[in-house]
Amino acid sequence: MINIGCHVSIAGSLAKAIGRAEERTCTTCQIFTRNPRGWKVKPLTEEDTTAFRLAVRESGINPVVAHMPYLPNPATPREEVWEKSVAAITGEVERCHMLGIPYLVTHLGSSLGGDAAEARERAITAIGRGAAASKGDVMILLENTAGTKNSIGTTFEDIATIMEGVAGYGQVGVCFDTCHAFAAGYDLRTPKATDTVVRNFDDAIGLSHLKVIHLNDTISELDGRRDRHEHIGLGTIGTEGIRSVVTHPALQGLPFICETPVDERRDDRGNIACARKIAGEEKERPV
Repeated sequence: MINIGCHVSIAGSLAKAIGRAEERTCTTCQIFTRNPRGWKVKPLTEEDTTAFRLAVRESGINPVVAHMPYLPNPATPREEVWEKSVAAITGEVERCHMLGIPYLVTHLGSSLGGDAAEARERAITAIGRGAAASKGDVMILLENTAGTKNSIGTTFEDIATIMEGVAGYGQVGVCFDTCHAFAAGYDLRTPKATDTVVRNFDDAIGLSHLKVIHLNDTISELDGRRDRHEHIGLGTIGTEGIRSVVTHPALQGLPFICETPVDERRDDRGNIACARKIAGEEKERPV
């Protein structure tokens, strides 16, 4: 059975997010551990962590994945923002440790028009400090980007370079986003094309480092460099492309997490059900 879920809100409490994941028939899920739109962080209490761990344990959802908030930019040349980004990454690693969350997904950031090699080095140091802060039970996952202007981490080779640097500080892995990959020029529309991408990933990075897949369709054209997510099967990757990803032999057993729209066409539960059907599971998992 495909292990699939979506990003869920923590509104009200972290523990409530797990209930929302169950309502959506998730077997895995992703959360922010805090408000993703600000720098200020409300400290976790023992009550928060105990309730969350209990909710996860009783749900059977595995793994729960955390995502970095929006503001940190580990590649920025702006010193004040970079320092705050380092603090945010190390802080999130500590929160994941307290909550029992094994994976923390991070974007690699933007050079803001500066030198790309220097941006990579800043990202390596910032993320590396977070990896060094891990107590061995939290792995930072580098997420590939869509190739939007000034972003780093678009190619597998770029990610491999950053991974090698971060590995000098602590454990690190990869979160592969299908929307971002397609927008960056990695064709996923057919089984043959997807197999080529998987082989290229293995050659550049190594499949053993792939821990999570963000399963998203996209409205971007191939190599369109637009980070625009779409409902499963309704975008330019399409049903055949999504099927080629979720049924690829090398990707079996990995958690697939949807970050798809919620609108009048489909909600989270609908996208999860669609992905399951595409994968060959005709029926939704019972609630």
